[in-house]
Amino acid sequence: MLNPAVKKSLHQGVFIPAHPLAITEGKELDEKSQRALTRYYIESGVGGLAVGVHTTQFEIRDPEFNLYQRVLKLAVEEMKRADVPESFIKVAGICGPVDQAVKEAEFSKDAGYDLGLLSMGSLQHHSEEQLLERTKKVAEIIPVFGFYLQPAVGGRVLSYEFWEAFANIPNVHAIKLAPFDRYLTTEVVRAVCHSRRGDEIALYTGNDDNIVNDLLTTYKFNVDGEVKVKRIVGGLLGHWSVWTKRAVELFHDIKQLQPHDCVPDSMLTLAQEITDANGAFFDAKNQFQGSIAGINQVLAAQGLMKGRWCLADKEVLSPGQLEEIDRVRAAYPHLHDDSFVEKNLERWLGS
Repeated sequence: MLNPAVKKSLHQGVFIPAHPLAITEGKELDEKSQRALTRYYIESGVGGLAVGVHTTQFEIRDPEFNLYQRVLKLAVEEMKRADVPESFIKVAGICGPVDQAVKEAEFSKDAGYDLGLLSMGSLQHHSEEQLLERTKKVAEIIPVFGFYLQPAVGGRVLSYEFWEAFANIPNVHAIKLAPFDRYLTTEVVRAVCHSRRGDEIALYTGNDDNIVNDLLTTYKFNVDGEVKVKRIVGGLLGHWSVWTKRAVELFHDIKQLQPHDCVPDSMLTLAQEITDANGAFFDAKNQFQGSIAGINQVLAAQGLMKGRWCLADKEVLSPGQLEEIDRVRAAYPHLHDDSFVEKNLERWLGS
């Protein structure tokens, strides 16, 4: 059962970064930097954290590294140390075939996480019915946060019927929409509105290419003669793991605009600037091949990581990506939080 304070916060809509992984050049966990990252996010004013997800690198589960449990525990320790409010949303990444997903759900619940972000990536051999049965098994253990992952990074296209059935599963409480596709995003919202549990499902953007517009859009569908209204109330984003303090401030500005019909032109300009920055961080020009390394590069440049190293050898910056990251940093100084990080970094890296 979902904690009532967490449920209220989830439906009001909060800012949830996808937590990266700090490692050494030798691919060992850099615990000091990992803890510093968690402290950075909490003090930036986030409403929750997602750990063990794509941005944390799926390879933490590989026997070679065996970091999944350790990384999730470290984040919880820092959240307890910071005495985050009861409404703070702790999300654990859950993936793999049903046996693996069930074990990760059991561990995450015992570790103190509120919801499991259930990825369906790399399960192309599963039918939609098998994915739904897998979801039901996980939902028996921990409240579920669904995840529509884009095909470019291991996801798959799922049908309207799948998402309507998914929303109807008891103990599913939210869906992260990250197909990076306006058609597919709209289809999921429509499916949720037509489901029996539409009002019980909170929608979150994971569309890093459309963050601001997703948060400003009101969807309306005719359901059996009644107009159903649905909004994407918050976000769970890898993009929000960098320049986080400033992004939290912008998120609250957007939330203030949500009830109003008039959106200033400056906000639409800001939306384009954020998308441009994301294109550099996530290496959109090269089908997102450098997305993890790009995020790590931004954090390393601020001193929050010692380097941009990743567990998988293939996870490196693409040619020209570093220049793109430098370009957007220079172009949009109002989007970064360098002064905030510089002021607090030494303390975050302390004991």
